[in-house]
Amino acid sequence: MTSTLRGTPLGRRGFLRLAGGAAAVTALPAGLAACGGSSGGAGGTLRLVGVADQQKPLDLLTKDYTKAKFTTSYAPTDQVQTSVRTQLGAGSAPDLHVVYPGNGSAMSMAQIAQAGLLADLSDQAWTKKIPENFKPAFQHQGKTFMYSAGASVIGAIYNKKVFQEAGVEPPKTWGEFLEVCDKIKKKGKVPIALGAQTQWVTQLITYALVPSTVYAKNPQFDGQMQAGTASFAQSGWADAFTMYLDLQKRGFFNDNPNGTTFEQQTSMVATGKAAMAIQVSAVLPDFRKAAASPDDLGMFPVPGAEKEADVWIPAGVVVGLGASARGKNRDAAKAFIDHLGQQQNVNRWAEAVACVPLFRDGTSKIDPVLNDFLPYMEGNKAVPFMDQAWPNAEIQPAHFAVVQELLGGRTTIPKALAKLDETYRKK
Repeated sequence: MTSTLRGTPLGRRGFLRLAGGAAAVTALPAGLAACGGSSGGAGGTLRLVGVADQQKPLDLLTKDYTKAKFTTSYAPTDQVQTSVRTQLGAGSAPDLHVVYPGNGSAMSMAQIAQAGLLADLSDQAWTKKIPENFKPAFQHQGKTFMYSAGASVIGAIYNKKVFQEAGVEPPKTWGEFLEVCDKIKKKGKVPIALGAQTQWVTQLITYALVPSTVYAKNPQFDGQMQAGTASFAQSGWADAFTMYLDLQKRGFFNDNPNGTTFEQQTSMVATGKAAMAIQVSAVLPDFRKAAASPDDLGMFPVPGAEKEADVWIPAGVVVGLGASARGKNRDAAKAFIDHLGQQQNVNRWAEAVACVPLFRDGTSKIDPVLNDFLPYMEGNKAVPFMDQAWPNAEIQPAHFAVVQELLGGRTTIPKALAKLDETYRKK
């Protein structure tokens, strides 16, 4: 499915406002201490700031690159978004930095490109291979401003031993999913670990369900939202929120999800205290690292419909990299991105984060745990992550907030949907 992105311009003043004003501190927070990482050769030193799940592939790829040296730093999503956004607004951006696909956050490709802060990558050969349905995630006004190695999916990462002990297998329908959770709960294990204290985790269950509750019934939903003829409130988003809360009411989550972090969620599944977590495939390496063996874990699509034929899934471009448009090392930074666009490097990055390569050849490998997702992606039953088609950078944090409020019993589904609709219509 192709998303048509409509952006709300965010200039330098907008970046300063979102970053907390011109007086905002531009130094890296403690969590963004430099990790080192360098390669010999000429071309100066490039400063690179990324999110934690980019560290494994970038450590590999910067080490082997001989045309520049690097200082690299990585931190969790929330810290990086705040820090880099502040530096962008203050004119002190790193040479290379994390960029999110599409238009759904203040650090998304479209928002930063509109502010004139990303270098144009359109002359690079790899950009000609971007699949048509992914172009809105990479391009603004027909120009490419972001590199990404491929697409990840959202599904249930599960502990195979816990499933075996409960005598269950990955479900194919929503009814079967509830039955699986019930059987696991009766065995004394937490069916679903939810780390909703980490804000970005709050969105994932909604994102896993909405393809089936919204787009399977109305593939034109994004266009109708942009035209003002559809709304969150009068759509399958209401069903998705209802299903989300039903999981909580049935006792299928851990105690106090709003007080549980992503790291705790990961540990619960990896050690068998919980059966599964609904997560993006890009974090599979984190779960595998925490498990006794990587083979203990699998992943399956979350079936958000009562009939297997009606199940759709979310599949979105993974978090990427951009070059500062005004950096003194812009050309060297662009050259590194061009290097990343070579097939062998796309493959290496994709393998490191368990995603489907942006483009493939005979040397490309796909993590076996993603095999169950490929039929949906190849059968036009996969939808880009919802925020990639949103028109401004405020809807995503509003979504985080209303989910936490719903889980805490501080709001209702109608009020939550009304808040999202209100935020969507902001200019």
